[in-house]
Amino acid sequence: MKNFLTTNIGRLRLLGLLEGISLLLLIGIAVPAKHIFGDPTLVKAIGPVHGILFLLFVFNTISVGVEYQWKFKTTTWKVLLACLVPFGTFYIDKKILSKIEPSAE
Repeated sequence: MKNFLTTNIGRLRLLGLLEGISLLLLIGIAVPAKHIFGDPTLVKAIGPVHGILFLLFVFNTISVGVEYQWKFKTTTWKVLLACLVPFGTFYIDKKILSKIEPSAE
């Protein structure tokens, strides 16, 4: 758990988890509530939070990609596109990010 806050890869994994959860909350609860009940309150609350987490995930992915010298294909097609798909960040965390040894900072 300590590595989640002290290393770039740990922060990326944590942001991926939070971004994935916020996306699921947004499309699974907030958007249906808006369209079914006509109440946009949850969308107005969760939407900006998800947007900030999304941007932080993108910027941190680029930072980790530079630090670990990922190929452009790995950075864009594998990791960045994952945050556009529900459950994508969880998949990338399991398949790619969890297998990377954090570098000492």
